[in-house]
Amino acid sequence: MRVALIGQAAFGEAVYRRLLEQGEDVVGVFYEREGDPLHTLAQEQGVPAYPTQELRSHEFFQTYVDLGTELNVMAFVTVIIPERVISLPSNGTIQYHPSLLPLHRGRSAINWAIINGETETGITIFWPDKGIDTGPVLLQKKSPISPTDTLSSLYRNQLFPQGVDGLVEAIALINEGRAPRIVQDEALATYEPPCEGQLAGIQWFRPAEQVYNHIRGCEPQPGASTTLRQEVIRLSDVEFGQRAGPGMYGDVLAVDESGIHVALNGGTLLVRRIRREGERPTSAAEFAGTIGLKAGERLGE
Repeated sequence: MRVALIGQAAFGEAVYRRLLEQGEDVVGVFYEREGDPLHTLAQEQGVPAYPTQELRSHEFFQTYVDLGTELNVMAFVTVIIPERVISLPSNGTIQYHPSLLPLHRGRSAINWAIINGETETGITIFWPDKGIDTGPVLLQKKSPISPTDTLSSLYRNQLFPQGVDGLVEAIALINEGRAPRIVQDEALATYEPPCEGQLAGIQWFRPAEQVYNHIRGCEPQPGASTTLRQEVIRLSDVEFGQRAGPGMYGDVLAVDESGIHVALNGGTLLVRRIRREGERPTSAAEFAGTIGLKAGERLGE
């Protein structure tokens, strides 16, 4: 088939390489940022490449039509694609989404599955329509979420490779005329807003495991945030533990070479990495030494 690939970053590049290996005819590439890996590979291959935003332009639409695309493949797309682009190819459009739709619609699907303390998620390849992640399902693959998974580890180790394989499998089913269109059950649908801003803030009063899950679900982006001495900091690389004894949630219990030990509502948290606004992450022990952090201070104030 004549395929237009719409995507970005390492995931888009990996999908493109697999399509080339499979012998698919990629006739055009749409990327979200100049110089990202997908854009660079398209330039190396000599394939026409355009910013994804162009697909929203009436003036550009004829250029897209002239590609003669038979299938759009959307690989990690974060902008809204017009319905006329989605519906034009003879074989339609397929899209990757990192959840088991209709669960966790929206662009922070991986974050919220971890934040909610779920033990399973997965990927969906579906036929997009004018809604947000609402189109019929073509295929799904499940993935376990371990108690120590973060957004980064879950995506890198499971949802990224599963997504590449899933798109390739979906294209094969389309080529064979066996691709299903399973309508999503709206009674099971969930949608969460982007995990950013205030939603990344740690609520120390919540039960211990919820705080731990929240931090894991925000790592590395946007980074779970709290305040210390009126400065916003972001925590990562954390370990959950049980404890007995006094201490209000958010209290610094100890500072040592392993990091900062913080009291939770029903447990403890060892923080190994800290990121100050506008800076790169550093070890929590180094951060504590720099500012002279001592036991008895409190996070979130």
